[in-house]
Amino acid sequence: MKNNVGGIDKILRIVAGLGLIAWAAVGNGPAWAWIGVMPLATGLLGTCPAYSLLGFNTCPLKKD
Repeated sequence: MKNNVGGIDKILRIVAGLGLIAWAAVGNGPAWAWIGVMPLATGLLGTCPAYSLLGFNTCPLKKD
């Protein structure tokens, strides 16, 4: 898959994912907080299947 997550979007996904996972891991958070694995993975990998389906791309344009 091509990278379609870039810049600020990538940073926000990683931070939100880590925050949700930490919330779930400390024992106080709800079980649904483990969904933070998804934004963390998409942020680290740089690709989001939902963006591909919807035609979004937040990566900067590559210059030739």
